[in-house]
Amino acid sequence: MQTDSGYQLVRLNNGICSVRSLADDETFHPVVGPVAEAEALYVNQLKLRERLQNHAGEFVIWDVGLGAAANALTVLRATRDIACNIRLVSFDHTLEPLEFALKNADALGYFGGHDNHLKEFLRAHRVQFQDGNQSVNWEFHLADFPTLIANSKLKIQNSKLAPAPHAILFDAFSAAKNPAMWTLPLFKNLFQLLDPQRPCALPTYSRSTILRVTLLLAGFFVGVGHATGEKEETTIASNDLSFMSEPLNRRWLERAKRSHSAEPMIEPIYRTAPLSAGSLEKLLAHPQFTGT
Repeated sequence: MQTDSGYQLVRLNNGICSVRSLADDETFHPVVGPVAEAEALYVNQLKLRERLQNHAGEFVIWDVGLGAAANALTVLRATRDIACNIRLVSFDHTLEPLEFALKNADALGYFGGHDNHLKEFLRAHRVQFQDGNQSVNWEFHLADFPTLIANSKLKIQNSKLAPAPHAILFDAFSAAKNPAMWTLPLFKNLFQLLDPQRPCALPTYSRSTILRVTLLLAGFFVGVGHATGEKEETTIASNDLSFMSEPLNRRWLERAKRSHSAEPMIEPIYRTAPLSAGSLEKLLAHPQFTGT
């Protein structure tokens, strides 16, 4: 299938097209495809339709890992009939996958008439439009995300990333390929940018013990996430325990103590290690396990 600028169209086993990064040797949304994965992992799990229907004012979504924009566009398309005001803030270190995807919009099939909006988005790194009942203000930060949030972490009021999000679509390449996006300092910085008075949830495709420990030690509550078709379970994190339909419990904690890959990465270098005594002590004191 078509190849251009280090990216390639690939047809998945179910017949759906997706984008493959040749340099990273990674396919975006493998197995079930871009739309099905985004609907299961983000739209449904975040209860976006229900939340938007009951939300007054601007609803802020951070899209961490814009990629070829499938997650963002699926969210917009799934909520276009709701009278809502969405501020969508996307982050990535490159626009190349989106540029490639836009050239192949017909084959990918998830652009939903947003082609012209995406052309303006690529040109100006922001676009505003009305789609059905939905008002959208979409902006893009071309940057290294770990560095960006480390420099913005002190106070959200003084950050160019303000306002704080109500939802985060977290979709970075795997820790083995992109360890900088899965470290404890990154998730600590991200947690500090949340507004304690604004419930926010972050789903992601990984179910690894090391990720779940990292999120807990960063300050999040963490639970078992919905299946996506590719994975029997994923992970959801939040600053509000009520988002968890199945929060991790002490039984999970016992398994984490036996895991050979549970200790969070501090540096952006992929490695695995069992849980340290210090990390275990912090987990045992986490409100999720103490009930406080």
